[in-house]
Amino acid sequence: MTQAIPGENRLERLVAAVLRTVLRATLLPTFRAGRPIPEQRRRLALVTRLTLPARGVDFTAATRGGVSGEFAQARGLATTRGTVLYLHGGAYCVGSPATHRAITSHLARRTAARVFVADYRLAPEHPFPAAVDDAVAAYRALLRDGCSTGHSAIIGDSAGGGLALATALRLRDLGEPLPAALVLFSPWVDLGTPDRGVEPAGEAMLSRAWTAECARLYLGGRDSSDPLASPINGELRGLPPTLVQVGQDELLLPDARRLHSALAAAEVPVELQEYPRRWHVFQVNAGVLADADRALAAVARFLGEHGLN
Repeated sequence: MTQAIPGENRLERLVAAVLRTVLRATLLPTFRAGRPIPEQRRRLALVTRLTLPARGVDFTAATRGGVSGEFAQARGLATTRGTVLYLHGGAYCVGSPATHRAITSHLARRTAARVFVADYRLAPEHPFPAAVDDAVAAYRALLRDGCSTGHSAIIGDSAGGGLALATALRLRDLGEPLPAALVLFSPWVDLGTPDRGVEPAGEAMLSRAWTAECARLYLGGRDSSDPLASPINGELRGLPPTLVQVGQDELLLPDARRLHSALAAAEVPVELQEYPRRWHVFQVNAGVLADADRALAAVARFLGEHGLN
């Protein structure tokens, strides 16, 4: 099922315009082809310090399956409602649990789940399939912790969305238990060079040049058509129910639509939610942007319908 999300009111439109301007001024220059990856990482860390994690959420450093990361968990919970493995975005080259706390903390609050944010290895130091190996190892370790597959989910944004899908493919092919659900924010599921049409004027973060450069660094000479790198090319049958959320002003909108069609054709229960005038991974603006709050409320409902309640 595909849902078109209604537009925002006047105040929400003003807030969104300010946020878009700030993102274009800070993240577009950060994510620039040719800029050294260590510098991109430093700049992203500085920019994301300006974001506001949800109140009442604790972050605890942890290691699962040899993969470092952190748990985000709301305070004062008598019991938790399942476990989420969260895989952050950053084109497989930048990003960390700390840079994505504005989204993982709100997820922890809204779902009442334990959210493990994996600090998976990044390219170019650790090319494909290092990220997939780490995500699989972390998920297996969460199961060994006592996490029930019926009360678990894998969530990811951008490259992390593609990685979440690739992780599910790998787990299925290994005969491992699958999570109850997948949630993918603006997933990057094709590291090749598909025709994505005209670059949207409202894109606030990504460029074709930057994503192409990061794809090259991550692949390290491997074929971009490999389903664990570009999971849109994989056999998708048997995957868990999947929620895909995407903005209509972003470069990866065609990826989300292609993935929705492919999952539906593979008879995977799938829902695509498109948000007009929203940019790449707008959910990171939860607590400020009304559509981000609406999107995460929809995630909490979806997970509740699939065992995390």
